[in-house]
Amino acid sequence: MADPDLDDITRRMDGAQEVLRKEFAGLRTGRASAALLDPVMVEAYGASMPLNQVGTVSVPEPRMVTVQVWDRSLVGAVEKAIRGAGLGLNPASDGQLMRVPIPALSEERRIELTKIAGKYTEQCRIAVRNVRRDGMETLKRMERAGEISEDEHRLWGEEIQRLTDEHIKAIDEALAHKEEEILQV
Repeated sequence: MADPDLDDITRRMDGAQEVLRKEFAGLRTGRASAALLDPVMVEAYGASMPLNQVGTVSVPEPRMVTVQVWDRSLVGAVEKAIRGAGLGLNPASDGQLMRVPIPALSEERRIELTKIAGKYTEQCRIAVRNVRRDGMETLKRMERAGEISEDEHRLWGEEIQRLTDEHIKAIDEALAHKEEEILQV
């Protein structure tokens, strides 16, 4: 008897959740986070590089992120990249140290961020459902090929659905937690 690869299905669903976690980390709440600057790309040495490859990002205070730029010639490029990243941040340079104060969020911006979080969550749900669909199609192919019986098809289908339900529940919980974090004043 052949078995569908549930480990692969679980790994792919977990991967979708990991992408969601990274997207949530980039959403700016009222608190500073080093992950906030992850999407910032700096033009350095003739290429576009992630900020964390040209300097050290740290959070010395709850409303301040600092970037210690390693190469003095890149300070201007780092400052320009942070301003141009669309995060609403205004860095101030102090030699090779870049201070990035995190302004308080307006109520309007908080609501906008919860909508963005909802979009990320829906994309993640769709990715998980697509993995489920692929798993179900594999089961149909295996049954047609005679590798599994109709009863096994039903049992494996229930197991794939259970995995899907668990992942969707975890995704919804992550959204609820992120919305709570964003709306805290």
